[in-house]
Amino acid sequence: MRENLRSGTYTVDKYLKGQKPRTLDMLFWNNDSTNLPGPMYCWYLRHTYLQNDLKSGQLECCGVRLDLRNIKAPTYLLGTQDDHIVPWRSAYSTSNLVSGRVRFVLGASGHIAGVINPPAQNKRHYWTNEQTPVDPDTWMDSAEKKPGSWWNDWFAWLTHHAGEQRPAVEQSGNGEYRVLEPAPGRYVRG
Repeated sequence: MRENLRSGTYTVDKYLKGQKPRTLDMLFWNNDSTNLPGPMYCWYLRHTYLQNDLKSGQLECCGVRLDLRNIKAPTYLLGTQDDHIVPWRSAYSTSNLVSGRVRFVLGASGHIAGVINPPAQNKRHYWTNEQTPVDPDTWMDSAEKKPGSWWNDWFAWLTHHAGEQRPAVEQSGNGEYRVLEPAPGRYVRG
């Protein structure tokens, strides 16, 4: 994010000056927390971060072992250049964990501004490479820098991998699955 939009300005305005902070669409995304129960969160951190069981194929959930090598479907992976939560080289390593064809794209900026980059604004740039070598730096050395939003690349990839288009279902539910409640549902309404 731009320096004048970082949390320091937000904190000064809100806590030191007593002002209502500006509404920033990108910071609103930060408020969408996971809201996981404590034991589930601890289990998740222990098995996916500390022990890294998912990477090694040792993660078991409800009696089912999860092995990323069993993913044979085409996979689109995105990393962002300045992401401090998931460094792009770590994101890239996923390309070596699945069995299907992988397209890795590196967006400019960090974990929020790099992802939220609508094409209409024509901001930033991204890198692509048709090859996925094991080493991320080797990937970057031969990657092509492209102007604009990575969303256009993703749309083209989705279009290529999509099946035949069908008309949208006009009515939800059927004899086997009833409608639980009107959209958007309790989760969205809070």
